[in-house]
Amino acid sequence: MGEENINFNFAEENQTDDFLHVASIKEDWGGDGRGRMNLSGRCTAISKHVPRKYQFFDTNTLPEEQQWRVSGMPEGVVPGSRRTLTWHDSGASTSKVVLPPQFEAPSGFFTTDLEIFVLRGAIQLGEWQLNKHGYSFIPAGVKIGPWKVLGNEEVEILWMENGPIPLKYKNATNDHPDARLRDFIPALNSKLLPWNKTDTVQFEVSKKKYLRKDSNGGGVWLLGILAHYDGSYPMIQSYNEEAYCLAGYCDIGDFRFVKDWFGYVPSFTTVPWHRTDDGSLFFIRVDRDLSKLATVLSYSH
Repeated sequence: MGEENINFNFAEENQTDDFLHVASIKEDWGGDGRGRMNLSGRCTAISKHVPRKYQFFDTNTLPEEQQWRVSGMPEGVVPGSRRTLTWHDSGASTSKVVLPPQFEAPSGFFTTDLEIFVLRGAIQLGEWQLNKHGYSFIPAGVKIGPWKVLGNEEVEILWMENGPIPLKYKNATNDHPDARLRDFIPALNSKLLPWNKTDTVQFEVSKKKYLRKDSNGGGVWLLGILAHYDGSYPMIQSYNEEAYCLAGYCDIGDFRFVKDWFGYVPSFTTVPWHRTDDGSLFFIRVDRDLSKLATVLSYSH
């Protein structure tokens, strides 16, 4: 790999590829896009986008794309596999990615924000290591790596490309000059974080661990729903949500949401009551501040 590919001309890059200054999509609940998650209007693995209709499905039954490699990574990098869960035509997507033990990739940066949450296994990102339930937020233009799967077992990751353009990898030894370094979360061990209270009365007896908070108050967290929880009423959710079940189960109406199942809930969806006898643990992404009045409404009909 030539030196000209490693230390590219940033001035020329800014002229030809202004990826750091592409405006995010305005949220369909009325937001201005400051959160940069681009969760609005997504299609899922089981359906095109249907406004105000939730979609839950088993991620392990989805077709698996073999020989998957991030666009722009060197051809010598061992490919992995991917199951795409949600996506938007702009380029934003959420996938479940598996990387083999032989996976290694050089340092570089991405053209859009990337979030990583490890479901199993371990991976090295430069000087940092992510183990099970480890989290990283890598803003566009921030140099990360080299990458290497650790041990003899594959690593399984929730891989979240936030858009608003398709993600590409650029081999580099430095950060892009305009990268948002202040937002960078290299490696977060969620097991070390304290449990805190939730923001809504519907889940007041549950517990929450923030992994990241967006500028608009939305963000990413773990939700622990305690045993014997009964939400009693349906809810109107005035925001977009993605949820992945890590352990246990939660009944949502007549639907049982169990480990490795995924849910996409568009804004202003009416979702049935939530109940669980044994409790559950979820990875959650939301594009709005739930502490604001009327973002979650109990609904009796």
